[in-house]
Amino acid sequence: MMRLSLVTDILGYLPFEEMLDTVSKLGFESVELGCGNWSKAPHLRLDELLGSAQARTDFLAALERRGLTISALNCSGNQLHPGESGAEHRAVVEKTFRLAEKLGVKTVVMMSGCPGGTPKDELPNWITHVILPEQVDALDYQWNGVLIPYFQKAGQHAKDCGIRVAIENLGATMIHNPANMLRLREHVDPVIGMNFDPSHHMWMGGDPIAAVRLLGDAIHYMHAKDVRLERTLADANGLIDTYWINDIARRSWNYVALGHGHDVQWWKEFFAVARMVGYDGPVSLEMEDAGMDPLLGVKKSLTTLKLALPRDFD
Repeated sequence: MMRLSLVTDILGYLPFEEMLDTVSKLGFESVELGCGNWSKAPHLRLDELLGSAQARTDFLAALERRGLTISALNCSGNQLHPGESGAEHRAVVEKTFRLAEKLGVKTVVMMSGCPGGTPKDELPNWITHVILPEQVDALDYQWNGVLIPYFQKAGQHAKDCGIRVAIENLGATMIHNPANMLRLREHVDPVIGMNFDPSHHMWMGGDPIAAVRLLGDAIHYMHAKDVRLERTLADANGLIDTYWINDIARRSWNYVALGHGHDVQWWKEFFAVARMVGYDGPVSLEMEDAGMDPLLGVKKSLTTLKLALPRDFD
């Protein structure tokens, strides 16, 4: 059953128990909790939960009282960053794997990350256009020198912890499309799969429904998030947009509440095809509409989700 989940960062202004009350009253069945890195982890103290069995018991009890479960822990960041932050993010990833094991959570969501283009680089290098020999060399280093070795080790760590890893297809990271996900899986344990977020595929010009068909059982988890291509601006400037993510009036595309970029009929087909290829796991709403009050955006998105998911909510 495609259980309703919420990425709780959008309600990060609420204390933990008040957030749980809100989520439960709205009708969600599970939560996805940020553990650090790019998330401020508003509802989870990673080190405290790792170090205290009583803290873990109390944490899980608060969820159980409201009939909620944890669909995933999320440690998204750039653990392949060539600078100091890379090591810091790797440490959070490792701790998140261990906490998932202790909490009985079976899925950890993360990013693939993006390294530099050479061992001497100080910043990540996302290569999107290969026309020069040095770009070919950089991609070889990124894949064979950094990405594959990291996820071979991460896959073994995940197996040891009894979890699966779901890599999100975010732009500016190495695994941003199905082709790269399937390429990585040729070299790593199948505990490594994709958290498919259709919104990223939308703004990169792809068809998320086609992507789901291609990925099949490589999908370990799924986000529900929408994108609107902005009339005139997208047509004139294309979809490579470097305006700040909250500068919504000038952007060619924006993350929006579910149903505010693609209508309910589109989402019905998307989830039907996902179910058709075998996905029956959680569907985790990630609401990042900067033009709407956070709670309102969650409610609007939830209305679309309940209409679109191939299941009964009565």
